[in-house]
Amino acid sequence: MSRTPIVCLAVFWLACSVMAQAPTSGQRVHRLLIHNAMVIDGNGTPASGPKDIVIENNLIADVIPLDAVSAARGSRPGAQADAVIDATGKYVLPGLINAHGHLQEERGGKPQPLEYELNIWLACGITTVRDVGSDTKRALEIRRQSAAGEIAAPRIFVYPMFGHARNATEARVRVQALKQQGADGIKILGIDRDIMAAMEDEAHKVGLRIAHHAGVEETNAWDDIQFGTTSIEHWYGIPDAAIEGGVQNFPAGYNYNNETDRFRYAGRLWREANPERLGKVLDGMVRAHVAWVPTLDIYEASRDLQRAQNQPWFALYLHPTLEEYFRPNAANHGSYFLGWTSTDETFWKENYRLWMAALGEFDRRGGLIGMGDDAGFIYQMYGFGLIRGMELHQEAGFHPLKIIQQATGNNAKILGQEERLGRVRAGFAADLIVVNGNPLENLKVLYPGGNGGVEWTIKDGIPYHAPTLMARVKEMVAEARRK
Repeated sequence: MSRTPIVCLAVFWLACSVMAQAPTSGQRVHRLLIHNAMVIDGNGTPASGPKDIVIENNLIADVIPLDAVSAARGSRPGAQADAVIDATGKYVLPGLINAHGHLQEERGGKPQPLEYELNIWLACGITTVRDVGSDTKRALEIRRQSAAGEIAAPRIFVYPMFGHARNATEARVRVQALKQQGADGIKILGIDRDIMAAMEDEAHKVGLRIAHHAGVEETNAWDDIQFGTTSIEHWYGIPDAAIEGGVQNFPAGYNYNNETDRFRYAGRLWREANPERLGKVLDGMVRAHVAWVPTLDIYEASRDLQRAQNQPWFALYLHPTLEEYFRPNAANHGSYFLGWTSTDETFWKENYRLWMAALGEFDRRGGLIGMGDDAGFIYQMYGFGLIRGMELHQEAGFHPLKIIQQATGNNAKILGQEERLGRVRAGFAADLIVVNGNPLENLKVLYPGGNGGVEWTIKDGIPYHAPTLMARVKEMVAEARRK
């Protein structure tokens, strides 16, 4: 058989696909094609490709493997696409999910433009954020605007702070009120056992998931296991549940409300957990399906303050309001570095080693690990903190494929959205990122403004050009500094 017709057909399809231009940032088209990409799914499987990904409106319509000839010529859907992203030599991942974020329009009572935070999140490849504590009414409005495509923003899941309840009856009333308000879940913090039992029971009845930021309080991981918490945030509550005697060895003058005290001795917590007891706690969490969102990035300054204060992206992208909030100041939450010493850092370095080992053990026993950045505190910027968290998960011993799964598919499970988010799969929401470089080789290629970076973040089928978003962030920061 002559090869001439094949060559002519290849030239025809290539010419047709070239006719479709690159998308316009912030503008959805009916059919968008991502052509010739290496694909990393959110389920932990190896990268594969090249593939074409067809997006119709806000859904992934198809994922088409290409053979050598079709990869060279352009595939049939390219001829029918309204816009094409050429992903040759690039990697496509599910949009990253930030399972522990905060919508912040001020820091320390000083205004900070919301656009600043939202643009950085998108430019870092974050297409979904679980907001675990902000102005609830405002967060619900941002959720609506994002879903309608009225603003450039990740999709938002709103988990308001539970707040104060004096008894079980008030706890149930509060849960009902949050449900009626439109919350997706609830965040609890500093809660007594009887209140927690009532509110979780009511939350399960009305279908609200629960994120527990445990502190030094009456409840710990055993209560999360008993009552059915969805996820434990950070790490408090897990080692506490494994301490013989049930309480950390605090000095007599310790004051939990003094944040320098609180975080200084938090750095000595993991060493007091009994390994055998800890194993039982982790097994209990696995059996009860309690996930763990460790936010490894947010406490890193405690083990290396100088590194935290001199992150390279601060020069162009750190808003002065945020910069001022980071400075040591007893009035600001997380700005606790007053009299911080090399001894404190040494304890925290050990704390991280033990914490990371516990994470690895939780994973080996079948636990579900998610990821969030908790940025806006302790020298962590929005988006950048999530990527730094991915690097720290690699330090903890996780393979990059597993880390990407934790930031995509696992987080989707924590949200109860695993049937529509966190995968590069037909029928799922068109939440994708196109990356210049191979994140399996180097997670740093996900950072904006460096070698590589996210080129396109596609949220709900709307493509956002990440360098354009970061150029706008740079402008906002420069203008704020001039003022």
